[in-house]
Amino acid sequence: MTKTRKIRIRRVAFQGELGAFSHMAIRRMLGPDVEAVPRPQFEQMFRALADGEVDAAMVPIENTLHGSVHENYDHLLKFQLPIVGETSERIVHNLIAPPGVSFAAVRRVFSHPVALNQCLDFFSVNKQLEKEPFYDTAGSVKMLAAERPPDAAAIASTLAAELYRCRILRRSIEDDRQNFTRFFLLRRDGKAVSDAPRGFKTSIVFATRNVPGSLFRALAALALRDINLVKIESRPLRGKPWEYLFYVDFLGQRDEPAVQKAIGHLREVSDFFQMLGSYPRGH
Repeated sequence: MTKTRKIRIRRVAFQGELGAFSHMAIRRMLGPDVEAVPRPQFEQMFRALADGEVDAAMVPIENTLHGSVHENYDHLLKFQLPIVGETSERIVHNLIAPPGVSFAAVRRVFSHPVALNQCLDFFSVNKQLEKEPFYDTAGSVKMLAAERPPDAAAIASTLAAELYRCRILRRSIEDDRQNFTRFFLLRRDGKAVSDAPRGFKTSIVFATRNVPGSLFRALAALALRDINLVKIESRPLRGKPWEYLFYVDFLGQRDEPAVQKAIGHLREVSDFFQMLGSYPRGH
């Protein structure tokens, strides 16, 4: 199997505030010395990489509870920034408060609506706590650290508590421990950042003619060569109502003979085809 050369990355864009789960994914994959560069919106994160403001971007693409991040599939196609790696992060929600605020004093809990809804069992037991939706998990901790309300806490990561010098009052309050988010790492030059001890994965997007059997014939390009398809996602094809793009992940490296033949076959039976990346498979 082809090995990749380790690449130096200094600055990585992500969506959210410092201490977000995307920030944790950056540290997990690239280490604590990489500078994480926050951006308020996903498109601004992609734009920062496209414009050369950063060396890479960490993009959430799928969550085990809430499914795909559809906006980012659209940005992958729009910006054409190659996927060079993937990782996953277990989403552990913690109740966090500024120093001096005890659990008994807490009456309001701030966090992103998704995080609040992933901790409903905790709120059902602690009925004195009122949920307060906020724009970001780590951002809610940042706000509490600055304003120091005496009756409020936030739900966010351990990294957010560390960065904003707050205390964790209750750990791992999420309802489901099997809550993971999968991330893509993107780079302009398409160079992977690590070796591939677990092998490679390849991501593509294609569109077929809207006729019977067209998708079957396209996917047969993989099946006939014993290539394992591990993910398929459909997205609307802009300008053509009720027609779709298909985003596909499969195991294998783009330079392998079987994969090259499958891609050649797919190009023949597709109206549109784009390679999104061929990268070391994550955990």
